[in-house]
Amino acid sequence: MRLTTMSDYAMRLLMYVGQQPERLCTISEVARAYDISEAHLTKITHQLALAGWLETVRGKGGGMRLAAAPQDIGLGAVVRSMEPDFTIVECLTSDTTCQLTSNCHLTGIINGALQSFMQYLDRYTLADLLTPGTDGSAGFSPLTFHKRSTLAIS
Repeated sequence: MRLTTMSDYAMRLLMYVGQQPERLCTISEVARAYDISEAHLTKITHQLALAGWLETVRGKGGGMRLAAAPQDIGLGAVVRSMEPDFTIVECLTSDTTCQLTSNCHLTGIINGALQSFMQYLDRYTLADLLTPGTDGSAGFSPLTFHKRSTLAIS
């Protein structure tokens, strides 16, 4: 399974705005920070605002800010609001033409995997993605993610 670029950019946009709670952010600054097309980011901003994740302010001095506290913005809910289609295989569509549908158990397995994926995302919020104590006063620094090391217990 692969999420669309729209979901990827939506998460980046929310993380950027979430790190700047004291001010409005603009599409152009986010586009520069992540090297993303402003036109594409405008569409994403519109979708996030329609879903209630962002509040936008028009006019001179306008911009955007989170419409809810970061801990109230669930990652699974954001992905659901951005993704147009979760059809991983053709047999998950209502108008499937697959000849195996009546005798195949793949549909249930794939559907279960998708549900597990979404349930995992539902365990996290935007707050989990933000740098603790970020107040924006030191300027923006892109978030970096590191692999967690695992300890072998013998």
